[in-house]
Amino acid sequence: MASIRRTLSPVPRAGALMNGEAVSVSSPLSRTSNCAQPHPPPVVGFPDSHSLFHKLEGLFLGLFSRRSGRPLERSKHKSRVWRKPLSNFLACFMVGVFIGIASFISTKSSSVNLSKYQALEEMSHMAGDTRLLSNVKENVMLASDEYLGSADNATAVEKDVKMLNRADEALNSTLKLRKFLIVVTPTYARPFQAYFLNRLAHVLKMVPSPLLWIVVEQTAQSPETADLLRKTGLMYRHIVCDDNNLTDANTRVIGQRNVALSHIEKHRLDGIVYFADDDNIYSSNLFDLVRQIRRFGTWTIAKVTQGGSELHCVIEGPVCNGSEVIGWHTDGRANKYRRFHADMPGFAFNSTILWDPDRWHRRTLEPIRLRDTAKEELQVSSFIEQVVEDETQMECLPADNPSIMVWQIQLGSANSYYPHHWLVKSNLDAVVPL
Repeated sequence: MASIRRTLSPVPRAGALMNGEAVSVSSPLSRTSNCAQPHPPPVVGFPDSHSLFHKLEGLFLGLFSRRSGRPLERSKHKSRVWRKPLSNFLACFMVGVFIGIASFISTKSSSVNLSKYQALEEMSHMAGDTRLLSNVKENVMLASDEYLGSADNATAVEKDVKMLNRADEALNSTLKLRKFLIVVTPTYARPFQAYFLNRLAHVLKMVPSPLLWIVVEQTAQSPETADLLRKTGLMYRHIVCDDNNLTDANTRVIGQRNVALSHIEKHRLDGIVYFADDDNIYSSNLFDLVRQIRRFGTWTIAKVTQGGSELHCVIEGPVCNGSEVIGWHTDGRANKYRRFHADMPGFAFNSTILWDPDRWHRRTLEPIRLRDTAKEELQVSSFIEQVVEDETQMECLPADNPSIMVWQIQLGSANSYYPHHWLVKSNLDAVVPL
């Protein structure tokens, strides 16, 4: 870059002769200049334009002029001195970051595995499988002890992960054996509705998961039923049958069950369907046996009715020879046109029959539904005829020791209404003094 130079007027040096006389003149750039040239006094508060120009010019020259070789060599020497420590620092920093991330990932994966197995332990405890519970406890404790004892040993960590993976596979295979239960419950407003739903909810809470409770109401979802279902902690679906033409109690329940069947077929739910009315009494062992059904399972139930001042108990269901159905229990007054002598809480079937007819070689592709056109005593039998052809396609439960697991008790009430919000407000003002 070309240097910029100022062109100054010739100034006579000190001691030179001018017109035969010696003059004493100092350089205008000298600080000790005694030049008597008149200069205007500087204005207070504003910088001198001439001095400001000289400062800017000096700054410009300092930036763009060539520097001497010595300072450049010093700067290069300084950069070479700092380059090596800086590179070493960066290398050590990256190694430390890599080690920290690796240790964090291994610790996090181990903690996730342990928390996962604690959740599986609680699930197995709810299922009542003591053998599975003890195995999970042993695996979790052993893995945690080994990991905490040798956290720095990579081989020990790999052994922990492999052991937890093996336990995970064994537990998943055990859980896969449990079929998905789909419990359908039609309900309606009546005095004992809250009691019936709470009782059935407590029974279903003792059943191992997976389980889906489909509760069907008429016309609209009542806030009382919705609040009860939320508090149960069960997986449920609260749906509505909006057919206003179903005025009779029997046809209303049929419409609610058909809505549930349509919901299962539409969403292709794969499991075992069981119609559990809320006013029946169920044994918790029943739902464990229902999971063993391949196509259609049936069992005996007890019907308790009240005739005047006496109670009548009737046993209804299949006559079993092991797991085979060889006959039916009846009370002697059964309709002779009734093909299968089973009631609604006395059977369950595979839900894939509803939406996968090719798998079960069904003769017709019509949807399987309850028929409100059939007589009341023939409705259940006509529904079963759509699911199976004869008794050879049925499974009798339990096969080893037939027992009663469902009690159907008819409890009547003189009132057809139920209190608002299920609260009794009458006869609360009377106070008996102590």
